[in-house]
Amino acid sequence: MPVRSLSSSVVVWPDRPTVESALRRWAREAARARPEIRRVGYFGSYARGDWGVGSDLDVVLVVAYADLPFRRRAALWDLTSLPVPADVLVYTEEEWRGLDPQSRFARVLAKEVVWVWVRGS
Repeated sequence: MPVRSLSSSVVVWPDRPTVESALRRWAREAARARPEIRRVGYFGSYARGDWGVGSDLDVVLVVAYADLPFRRRAALWDLTSLPVPADVLVYTEEEWRGLDPQSRFARVLAKEVVWVWVRGS
């Protein structure tokens, strides 16, 4: 989380290498515990390089299967160990492949996602 300097009121926010490294560690640990994980990545301001104080991390997980509807899956994943707040989207492999390439969001994901962990790599 943010660190306040002792000599001023400047807030220092974790940079991209720090956040990415933490997500890589989280992904390795999560994949050991949850074999359904196929990929872990991030997109948004940290992927684009325009993050700043208050930016969150937008995480995408691709899993082999899911028992819950899309809207309820994020609650199953604890990302509180990351150094910044995180939002997570959890897609099954089939849903990921089925994203409409013409949709704006699918184009953003295709352009921005930085994969930090891929099963079998």
